[in-house]
Amino acid sequence: MTSATASTPTRTTTVRRVRPADAARMRALRLEMLADSPLAFLETVAEAAARPHAEYAARVAAVSVGTGTAQFVADPGGRFVGHAGGIAAPDEPGLTVIYAVYLTPAWRGRGLLGDLVEAVAAWSRRCGRPELMLEVVVGNDRAYRAYQRLGFTDTGVRVPHPRIPALRELQMRRTA
Repeated sequence: MTSATASTPTRTTTVRRVRPADAARMRALRLEMLADSPLAFLETVAEAAARPHAEYAARVAAVSVGTGTAQFVADPGGRFVGHAGGIAAPDEPGLTVIYAVYLTPAWRGRGLLGDLVEAVAAWSRRCGRPELMLEVVVGNDRAYRAYQRLGFTDTGVRVPHPRIPALRELQMRRTA
């Protein structure tokens, strides 16, 4: 991608940065994400469903521009089928933290995970941040292996899960 709003065709879908007009489709995808993978995200389906549309619209508008945070979607032209976000790490100026990575189950294994991560990586580089980091729940071997295939390495750092004290997350990094 050559700009933050550029589109890349990907196996009958497009990976692109979200736009303000995407709020309703982002809300639908967020609810799906939370229902499908409740341990991977920082809120519950009930919390997300209770949020008014205006709040989704404001969040989407905020991440559709700028260098502090961005969200990218896999868009086949109807319902969104994938998402990955990136945010500047507050304590490491050269680092982007990847968050809220998700693919609709029927779309897994088509290369979209790599395309979403690469969209975040390209945005990170344009913003002057040459490194990526993400966290995976310890025991989520499918995600761990997928991120290894994308060049991420386990740093050995383990941190508490932000919502479930009994779980730990492992940190993985790679260059953007």
